[in-house]
Amino acid sequence: MNSGQSSGASKQGILHIGAGSFHRAHQAWYLHRLNEARKPGDPHWSLTVGNIRSDMNAVAEALAAQNGVYTLETVTPQGERAYETIRSIERVVPWSKNLDALVEAGADPACKIIAFTVTEGGYYLDEHDKLDTANPDLAADLNGARTTIYGALAAILEARMQRNAGPVTLQTCDNLRSNGDRFRAGMTQFLERRGASELRKWFDANTACPNSMVDRITPRPTPDVRERVKAATGFDDACPVMGESFIQWVIEDHFIAGRPAWEQVGAELVESVLPYEEAKIRILNATHSCIAWAGTLVGLTYIHEGTLDPEIRQFAYDYVTQDVIPCLTPSPLDLAKYRDVVLERFGNPYIQDTNQRVAADGFSKIPGFIAPTLSECFERNVEPNATAMLPALFFRFLDEWQQGKLPYTYQDGVMDEGVARGFFSAADPVQAFCADKLLWGSMAGTASLEKVVRTAIAVLNEWYEKRNG
Repeated sequence: MNSGQSSGASKQGILHIGAGSFHRAHQAWYLHRLNEARKPGDPHWSLTVGNIRSDMNAVAEALAAQNGVYTLETVTPQGERAYETIRSIERVVPWSKNLDALVEAGADPACKIIAFTVTEGGYYLDEHDKLDTANPDLAADLNGARTTIYGALAAILEARMQRNAGPVTLQTCDNLRSNGDRFRAGMTQFLERRGASELRKWFDANTACPNSMVDRITPRPTPDVRERVKAATGFDDACPVMGESFIQWVIEDHFIAGRPAWEQVGAELVESVLPYEEAKIRILNATHSCIAWAGTLVGLTYIHEGTLDPEIRQFAYDYVTQDVIPCLTPSPLDLAKYRDVVLERFGNPYIQDTNQRVAADGFSKIPGFIAPTLSECFERNVEPNATAMLPALFFRFLDEWQQGKLPYTYQDGVMDEGVARGFFSAADPVQAFCADKLLWGSMAGTASLEKVVRTAIAVLNEWYEKRNG
């Protein structure tokens, strides 16, 4: 495979699918910085963005009206704000149900990388990387629709194959563990299920799927971001984004058709992303969910409020210290320092990241972020009591949801509402929760899992009653 900068035409393209706030605060920022530093003779990389779903149309239309230009506001834990005009997006593809414009953009021979941010649930994969073909969106795509990343990419790759558009790197930018490898497994199964044998062969020979780890806390923008941007810059930006000052991107350097020299602007290009990814998923992502579920239960609105609450912070600290660090040792990272940096970031009161945003998609986050630590502790004959507090928090959170007591609408892309409500109508709700295959995979229904979760729920219930009277 060809790594490093492309030595071909002077202009190469990236298509990014899933152009939400995170992409614009993260990958688009890196490319902007690289293009700003470009010297005469250096390759120019253009960025085209589009979406599979219509729910971001208002933002996309505002972005298109500004010719892809927008403002990024960042803030440190000390409250220092900075503003940067981001100019890397050169084209915004309008959404249509058949995604024809998106397919055209991806089939352009100048497009060398197709990147995507669809969140963990958007890959429809279980713990064994098997596609959830019972999902109605995925089932529709197997019959020719274009509603998932697989259906959209199948259409793009088919067009590339027919037009001899050349190889392309498919770059995942999500918190899915081993995201490139797992996406490739899902795409392979998708093409096989479709009976697309010729496209499957082309996919194998003409694509690369590097793993990556992405990190920058990026809350949904609120109206006050626009007000601050206008006050600071004089520009009334209709689609600004804001995020923390911290940023990280670790990418396996396995590209098939060239890539931007992201390492020149702070990205880390490595042979294996695994230790960085495990630390981030288990320490940052799982802890984030822990704080969001716990904070919601005691009436807090923001992540920083829960992080600065001594008891909630202790749940998160104990989980990492007692169970995660032993599981991930040895590591090239200083895991205790990483834990402390993460908690400092979460305690940033200026980010105003909501529990509602972070608490979402628990049915993807339990198996992806939390279950692996439980499983590895059981393998080492250690009772993961600190980790068990996280699913206990989610269980109590779900109970509030099914009673209609949550202060906001809970969103979960893969949850079956009937199944989730069924936990609490069962004779033994905890047993039903611990028997769910979607959440627990091969651990589902085991006595060891049920024991630690039941114990944690009992402890949590005492805490909950004490906190809420």
